[in-house]
Amino acid sequence: MMNTEERLIDLEIRLSRQDDLVDTLNTQVYRQQKKIDELEALCAAMAGRIRELAVMASQKNTVVDERPPHY
Repeated sequence: MMNTEERLIDLEIRLSRQDDLVDTLNTQVYRQQKKIDELEALCAAMAGRIRELAVMASQKNTVVDERPPHY
C-alpha cells in the first residue's frame, strides 16, 4: 500500500501529465479553428466568384429580339 508521500507524488505526476495533455489539446483546437476559418473564407470567396460567373453567363445569353435560326 502507498503511503501519503507516494500518493502525493503520484497525484503530482498525474496532474503534470494532464496539464501537458490539456496544453496539447488546446494547441490542436486552436490550429483546427484557424484552418476552419481559412476554409470558410475560401468557401465564401468561391461562392462569390461562382455568383459573378453566373451573372456574367446570364448576361451573355440574354439577347433582345433575336430571330430564331429557322427564319
